[in-house]
Amino acid sequence: MIMAGEFWLTDRQWEAIAPLLPSNQPGARRVDDRRVLSGIVHMLRNGGRWQDCPACYGPPTTIYNRYHRWSQRGIWTGMLAALVQATPGGLHLIDSTTAKAHRSAAGGKGGPTSKPSASHGAGGGPKSIL
Repeated sequence: MIMAGEFWLTDRQWEAIAPLLPSNQPGARRVDDRRVLSGIVHMLRNGGRWQDCPACYGPPTTIYNRYHRWSQRGIWTGMLAALVQATPGGLHLIDSTTAKAHRSAAGGKGGPTSKPSASHGAGGGPKSIL
């Protein structure tokens, strides 16, 4: 059962990503990649410490280690490209953060930005600003 606030990859997303993930890795029995990847996305979306990741995604150490390993190997770039291609309708959103600053925060005095004496080119006509 999916709890509120959890993130799980859809079947379409998983089908696009699964072939790009490393396989046959040495070590202990592998925790399901789909579960771990869903946990990574959950943590990146919600923030917080890796050790506070909900148990439904697997051990927090595993989730962090896979995120870190895949980042170092450049696997995320391929996964994101595959997700873009798997998205129906071509709608792609990227989240960003902006901070509004007061108009005087940049330090300029305002007013015209070009000098009147430099407004003409060598031939006497106005200079292009483009």
